[in-house]
Amino acid sequence: MNSQVPSALTAFVRLANAHGAMERAFNQELQAAGRITVTDFEVLRRLADAPDGRMRRIDLAHAVGVTPSGITRLLDGLEASELVGRHHCTQDHRVTYAVITNAGRDVLRATAATHLAGLVALFAERFTQNELNQLVTLLGRLPGADSDLSCPAAAVEPVTVES
Repeated sequence: MNSQVPSALTAFVRLANAHGAMERAFNQELQAAGRITVTDFEVLRRLADAPDGRMRRIDLAHAVGVTPSGITRLLDGLEASELVGRHHCTQDHRVTYAVITNAGRDVLRATAATHLAGLVALFAERFTQNELNQLVTLLGRLPGADSDLSCPAAAVEPVTVES
C-alpha cells in the first residue's frame, strides 16, 4: 500500500472537519450580523465581484460548490429576501442570471467586516503570519482553490431585477 494514502486521507478528513466547524461558527456570526449564512455570503460576494453583478445560475452553483437544484433553493430564499434578483438572457431565454440587488450589496457590506474579523481572529489564534502564508501557498495547490468563476456578460440587456 502507498505510504501517502493514510496521510492523504488524514489531510482530507482534517480539511473537511475544519471546514464544517468553521462554517458552523461563521454561520452563527453572519446570522447575527445580517441574517445570512456563509453560503449566502459567498453567493453575494461572487455576484458583487462578477461583471454587472450577475452570473449564470449554473456558473454560480459551480462557483459556490452546490448542485443546480441546490442553487435554485438558495437563490429562491435570497430572492424572497430581495437580496438577489433574476434576469433572463435576451438571446437564449433558457439561460437565467442571478443578479445582486442594492439590498444584497448593503447586506454584503454590513456582514463583510464581521466575517473578515472572524476569519482573522480564527487564523491569528492558531497560526503565525509565516505559517498562514505557508498554508495559503499549500492550499493553493489543491484543485479549484484559485477558481473564481464568472460568467460572460455578453448578450445581456441592462439589469432589470425581477422580484
